[in-house]
Amino acid sequence: MSAVTNDAAAEAGAGHPAPLRLMAVHAHPDDESSKGAATMAWYVRDGAEVMVATLTGGERGDILNKAMERPDVRASLPRIRREEMDRAREILGVRQQFLGFVDSGLPEGDPLPPLPGGCFALQPLPVAAEPLVRLVREFRPHVMLTYDEQGGYPHPDHIKTHEVAVEAFEAAADPDRYPAAGDPWQPLKLYYFASFHKERFTALHEEMLRRGLESPYTEWFERWEERAAERRPVEITTRVPCGDYFGLRDQALLAHATQIDPQSSWFACPVEVQRAVWPTEDYHLARSVVDTELPEDDLFAGVRERVSR
Repeated sequence: MSAVTNDAAAEAGAGHPAPLRLMAVHAHPDDESSKGAATMAWYVRDGAEVMVATLTGGERGDILNKAMERPDVRASLPRIRREEMDRAREILGVRQQFLGFVDSGLPEGDPLPPLPGGCFALQPLPVAAEPLVRLVREFRPHVMLTYDEQGGYPHPDHIKTHEVAVEAFEAAADPDRYPAAGDPWQPLKLYYFASFHKERFTALHEEMLRRGLESPYTEWFERWEERAAERRPVEITTRVPCGDYFGLRDQALLAHATQIDPQSSWFACPVEVQRAVWPTEDYHLARSVVDTELPEDDLFAGVRERVSR
């Protein structure tokens, strides 16, 4: 805790308000635009510094936009995914770093095939976590965002990302852990994304029907029930009002052209419907070393007071 107290006091004592810093930890390029993007855009416009840590290059991702399914795109996919990330980063106004691991791919089949050798999900935790610990100590976020224990969905890279982010949150302040990764820094809060939950989709579905629109969510509910026994819902503690930035979020998503089909169900619900019935992005507060009162509407609740002292 001493690193946080001393640095915050020094920043405040310099006569300038200390900038709030937010770090979102993701598995692949495009994850940052589908989870928490409007939140990041809002905080950037409010004066916060935002960093996206992308653990893999998304090299083994499928090309989900049929218009991009061409031999030249497939042959250059690692480079193209980085270029897409650059465009999304510029749209959102965030900083971003790749941490250098290789995408594990999403194994399919029964039984599941083994993961490819050397991929991110097979890395020992200390090896996988050290680059993120280093980035946490360099960027010094007050708040970190990542996936829950289930990874949001059971992709091996998402589950590994959860483990790595928790390890970095807990280890970055300890000078005896990862001693070669920079000076200690203690993030103050860790959140899990709670973007895809039934309450939100039910509200969107009912509002679309009320307006006489065709809802894309009927099939989602059927799949939801099929998988309900396998997924534990994440408790929502924090709802960030960022509906004004949903359009910007969609622009960032579309920048990932190999991954996002403009005609897909991602965009079937009009932004004005989303703003009317669910104008927030939602989170679960998993760790906090500052006092805060739940429920929250600000990821920096309890942090603003600490940093400005």
